[in-house]
Amino acid sequence: MKKVLFTLIAILTFYSMDAQNFKPLTAEEKRVIIDKGTEAPFSGKYYLFNKEGIYTCKQCGAALFRSDSKFDAGCGWPSFDDAIPGAVKRVPDADGKRVEIVCANCGAHLGHVFVGEGFTPKNTRHCVNSVSLEFKPLKLPKIVSVPVNEDSIAIFAGGCFWGVEYLMEQQKGVISVESGYIGGRTKNPTYEEVCTKTTGFAEAVRIKYNPKIIDYETLAKLFFEIHDPTQLNRQGPDVGDQYRSEVFYTSDKQKEIALKLIKILKDKGLNVVTKVTKATEFYKAEAYHQDYYKRKGTQPYCHIRTKRF
Repeated sequence: MKKVLFTLIAILTFYSMDAQNFKPLTAEEKRVIIDKGTEAPFSGKYYLFNKEGIYTCKQCGAALFRSDSKFDAGCGWPSFDDAIPGAVKRVPDADGKRVEIVCANCGAHLGHVFVGEGFTPKNTRHCVNSVSLEFKPLKLPKIVSVPVNEDSIAIFAGGCFWGVEYLMEQQKGVISVESGYIGGRTKNPTYEEVCTKTTGFAEAVRIKYNPKIIDYETLAKLFFEIHDPTQLNRQGPDVGDQYRSEVFYTSDKQKEIALKLIKILKDKGLNVVTKVTKATEFYKAEAYHQDYYKRKGTQPYCHIRTKRF
């Protein structure tokens, strides 16, 4: 594993050595890279390009993307579900709606990043102009991924999933948070169906976390502090069984922790109504529900942290 990492570091260092020697740009390259324009869809030379190597910044030569993170999103521009760590910077777009991505080394405009679309397991799409890139053919060392086990997934329902998602994402050690539905009686529910209060589904979040940085008990304590566990089938102004308080455990250890925390709160005089249920199939919610507050740039309206432990 160390050999693979050191090899990759050496590769990236090689391709970033002359990163400060900006290259002269053509008029079209300047329009996109400097003036933040967009090339016509399906016109870029790297859209359907599938060779092994590294994609670098056209302006400064810094390494940006590995070829094994590239996929076809059908959008007309090269798409990558990951960037080389530290190589790409995200900034609010001038249109106030999207998130722009630029080269972290020189600030060259690359394109935009989108999350929550579900194209790949990483759930991220870096949509990049071909004209902003250059390609360096190279035999890449494989990146060894660590499998996710049951101890690194937590599922909580505590009212509207927008607020729970937003506050959980702020925690160090949390890798990703998805809004979705769990605990119902049908397959592949839609938001409209869940809102009818006839499906049995709860709005919930599925959290992937690094147990070496944050443990399940810390996440569970946060869950009990960012919503009111004494409210039955509601959370603030949101009323209905889809807004219920419920812990969906994936292991006996998680169940034990949840019940222990509920006892602590009850011993403090709180009438906790939170259910503790074995996790069933989790259905990811529609794309427009993912990262709702992050995209809007606002704060949750009914989830405020209250110290309880």
